[in-house]
Amino acid sequence: MTKGRITLLIVTVIAVIGIGGYWFIAIPATSSPNGSVSQSRFTPGPYEVVSESFTAVDESRTTQAYKAFPGLPNRTLDGEIWRPKNRVQPGPLLINSHGFMSFRQEGLYLNRFLASHGYTVVAVDYPLTGIWAPEGPLMTDVINQPGDVSFLIDTILRRNANDADTLYNTIDPEKIAVAGVSLGGLTSILATFHPKLQDPRIAALVSIAGPTSIFTPTFFESRDLPFLMVYGGGDAIVPHEDNALPVLSMYPDVTLVTLADASHAGFAQPASTLMRFNKNPDDVGCRTVTEELGVEVAEQNDKFMTLLGDADDGIDLNQHIEFCTRELIPEAMKASRQHMFTTLAVHAFLDSLFAEDDAARSASWEYLQTTLAQENGSEVSVTQPDQAG
Repeated sequence: MTKGRITLLIVTVIAVIGIGGYWFIAIPATSSPNGSVSQSRFTPGPYEVVSESFTAVDESRTTQAYKAFPGLPNRTLDGEIWRPKNRVQPGPLLINSHGFMSFRQEGLYLNRFLASHGYTVVAVDYPLTGIWAPEGPLMTDVINQPGDVSFLIDTILRRNANDADTLYNTIDPEKIAVAGVSLGGLTSILATFHPKLQDPRIAALVSIAGPTSIFTPTFFESRDLPFLMVYGGGDAIVPHEDNALPVLSMYPDVTLVTLADASHAGFAQPASTLMRFNKNPDDVGCRTVTEELGVEVAEQNDKFMTLLGDADDGIDLNQHIEFCTRELIPEAMKASRQHMFTTLAVHAFLDSLFAEDDAARSASWEYLQTTLAQENGSEVSVTQPDQAG
């Protein structure tokens, strides 16, 4: 073999490895829903998606010290915005919060899809609960994250009012929603309902696998607004039966979408890239929580409950957020299908409230309540309080 051919072979092998590595890390697995309506709805919207990074610094609140981290006099939120390009009139705003040990692109699949349909979506790296936390993730700092959500709403609305800003007149202040996965779901629930932490500008709530076992019916009495829960029936980290089902008896305006055999960790973007061949992503998640962080999380749990409130706030002090108490199922729903169904449910829920005309809102509600489950059989069920039993 000539030297030139050897060189070409080496270059080809390196290129193949590089392309394969990029595909494995950056290109998510994909899936398609059943049924013509679901297939039609699972298509990108008419808008080109523009993204931008930003940093917002809240000088009015501090970042707490812990371990060797000395703390900071402010709270710095490094974030990203996904928005529709050339939107003609103001549209909805969604603040999407990441989970424990995660990062702002955790919901990338959902953020991009919603932006293509006219939503402005904002996500940040929270200072102490995410993967970049200075001394490892600190669960108790979730108590400060509803304040971060409010600060982000302030920041985006200020930009919305500034005629020199790229966000000028792109947000309808009456169409603000919050969402999040796991601890991000809890963040969004606290920002919506907690009597001392809530933001009255929030008009809709989406919790994806967010823990609720510490709440009583009193917690939900201060607000009346639409609430969507998306949950995995096979969630081994924050189990469905302890955290999703009880809310159906505590709050009347909730819709629960259950994805059969779906995992907890499967809701995150990396589950369809780095973990695409893992039969159950909760295997990795539970080993991380129980083996590496078990004692620390237990200690933080006790402290967290004292910070969160008491019975008057709707907090059951006899409960804790229990992690990884359910046995792992052998094989969970593929993350790509989990992402697909989550996208369909969240988009339909938000459009049932925020779409620009009555017909579109009604069609989205009908799809969420009936067609999604009808077309996708045993994989998806949709339940409301009057259907629970």
